[in-house]
Amino acid sequence: MESQDRIAAIVRLGFTERQARFLVLVMQHSGVCLLRHYSAFAGIVHGQKTRKFFAKLVGRRFATAYTCRHNRGRVYHVHHKALYRTIGETDSRHRRPLSPDRIIQGLATLDAVLSTPTIEYLATADEKTQRLSIESHLFKDKQPVGIDPDGRIVLLYIATEARSPRFVAFLQRQQELLRSLPAWTLRIVVPSWPNGRGETYLNAAEGQLSQVVSPKQVDLMRTYFEQRRSTPTPGVRPRSAEFELARRAFGGERFEVLYRRWLIDGDAVLEGVSSPCLRQALKDGRGRIESVGLPHQYRHLSLLVALEDRRTTGAEEGEMATSRPRPHSSASSTLAASVVKQCVNASTLASQALSQ
Repeated sequence: MESQDRIAAIVRLGFTERQARFLVLVMQHSGVCLLRHYSAFAGIVHGQKTRKFFAKLVGRRFATAYTCRHNRGRVYHVHHKALYRTIGETDSRHRRPLSPDRIIQGLATLDAVLSTPTIEYLATADEKTQRLSIESHLFKDKQPVGIDPDGRIVLLYIATEARSPRFVAFLQRQQELLRSLPAWTLRIVVPSWPNGRGETYLNAAEGQLSQVVSPKQVDLMRTYFEQRRSTPTPGVRPRSAEFELARRAFGGERFEVLYRRWLIDGDAVLEGVSSPCLRQALKDGRGRIESVGLPHQYRHLSLLVALEDRRTTGAEEGEMATSRPRPHSSASSTLAASVVKQCVNASTLASQALSQ
């Protein structure tokens, strides 16, 4: 389904074209949003129009509003099956109940997309395959892929986690795709807090994409991986000098992530580590790595109130009609329990810090 067809289908449900464009954007890239997202998208001052739009979404059960910690705003989850069916995405993962981490990922992704309106972002595998003429198996992650006005492909990574093992795995999965692109940009998006995270991720990306392993080292790595797999218990592994040298050479985070992937996918994951293609792309400018800081922080959104009480008071200030709760689900209970546990842990840590 083309973008204009999706928008027209949402308009037929009783929304304006601007509202329909925003809803399509949210459903494709995040599933969750805040009132400020619509105000920024529409270029309007936050006020009655924005609150009325979200109250309509909640009132018609197209979305559910969740109160954040200390009542600092609400997160809106657009989840209604009929709404997603209208745009041809009935089974979208964004419809499902989201964990706190996924909520923050979604909100930061939407911020990243809205911050670069000149870039066209593709969400579905079909869109990526058709627009970029690239085989679908190369798109191993569900992050948006953008096309900037110069035709350069933009890969987004939302760096909301403090450590980088997940980022290292992401880079390894993207290498085959990056080698197939004539020009690309890896855009690492970081929240405003904590400071310094962007530099950490830039250094990790430079090291991962520019480091080349020689074919001889790849053979040694394969042998080392095979020995590790055959002796999963560290105490019974070979005590030879060769194994010890390999353990030291291939003991870093990059190779640890590579080993875990090799256990699942086999030797195919080793094919790209000896290619100088990405290092050359970075050297001649066909490849770029950049860190983009968002002006927002999401700490207050990581601790949502328990979702067992799904009642809301409309859009933000409570002047809109309330919505009826949707049927209870076990997934919601799991999420609620997770959130409550986070809140308890945070309160305990805060009490311990004050007592010291």
